[in-house]
Amino acid sequence: DPDFKDLGILKPLPVCEFEMGGPEGIVESVQIVKEGKASETEAVDCKWYIRAPPRSKIYLRFLDYEMQNSNECKRNFVAVYDGSSSVEDLKAKFCSTVANDVMLRTGLGVIRMWADEGSRSSRFQMLFTSFQEPPCEANTFFCHSNMCINNTLVCNGLQNCVYPWDENHCKEKRKANLLDQLTNTSGTIIGVTSCIVIILIVISVIVQIKQPRKKFVQRKTDFDQTVFQEVFEPPHYELCTLRGTGPTADLADVADDFENYHKLRRSSSKCIHDHHCGSQVSSIKGSRSNLSTRDASVLTEIQ
Repeated sequence: DPDFKDLGILKPLPVCEFEMGGPEGIVESVQIVKEGKASETEAVDCKWYIRAPPRSKIYLRFLDYEMQNSNECKRNFVAVYDGSSSVEDLKAKFCSTVANDVMLRTGLGVIRMWADEGSRSSRFQMLFTSFQEPPCEANTFFCHSNMCINNTLVCNGLQNCVYPWDENHCKEKRKANLLDQLTNTSGTIIGVTSCIVIILIVISVIVQIKQPRKKFVQRKTDFDQTVFQEVFEPPHYELCTLRGTGPTADLADVADDFENYHKLRRSSSKCIHDHHCGSQVSSIKGSRSNLSTRDASVLTEIQ
C-alpha cells in the first residue's frame, strides 16, 4: 500500500481473509476475534471477499462504523475495492467519523480493515446486497432505484434497497418473523417471566379479596344496637295529664259556679213567668232588663 511506503518493512501479520456471497450478508469486524484470525491486541490487515451471483452487482451499506483514532489513516481505516484488492481498484477509503454507502460496478467486492496495536477498538458493520439492473425478473423485487433484489429480502427487517421500498407495509410479516426467530432459551425466559407475573397477580387478587372481609367483621363486632336505636328512633311523647291538688280544686270551683248559675236561671225563669201572667208591659220590660243585668253579672263571675 503506498500509504505505508515510508514505514519500511513491517513485521509479519496473521493471515486474515474471509469469503462471503449470496443475495445478502453482513461483514463486521467482530468476525476477526470470533473466528480466531487474530488476538484483540494484535495489529490486523483483514480482507473480506464478497462474490455476487452471475450478472449481479453489489450494494454496500454501513450499519455501524467508528474508528478509534479518527482521521489517522495510517493507524486505522476501512477500504472498499471494486473487482480486486489491488490499489487500482480502490473505490473508497474511510478513516474519519463518517462512512457512506458504496455501489459497486462488478460482482466482486473486497472490504479491507487495517488497525495497528493501538487501534483495535475500531469497529464497523456493513450489509452487502446482490442486485441486478432492470428489467427485473419474476423472482426479484424492483427497488425504484435501478435495483432488482431477490424476493426473499423483502420484509426481512433490513433495508436492502437504497431507499426503504422493500420494508414498507411489512408490519404483519415482521411480527410473524419475530415469532419464528424465538429460540428455546428465549422461550424459556419468556415462560418463566410470565409464570412469575401470573403468580404475583393471583397473590394480589387474594389479598384484595380477603382484606375487605376482615374490615367488615371488625366493624360488625363493634356495632352497638343501642346507639343506633338512640340515633334513628324518634323520641316518645306522653300525653299531659292534670295531676296534683291545685287543678282539682279549680275544677271544683268551676262546678260550683255552674250550679249557682243554673239556680239563678231557674229563679229568673219563674219571675218571667209571673210577669207574663199578670204584670204590665212596662213592668215586663223592666223585669227583662233586670234579668239581663243579673245574667251578665253571673257570666262575669263564672269567667
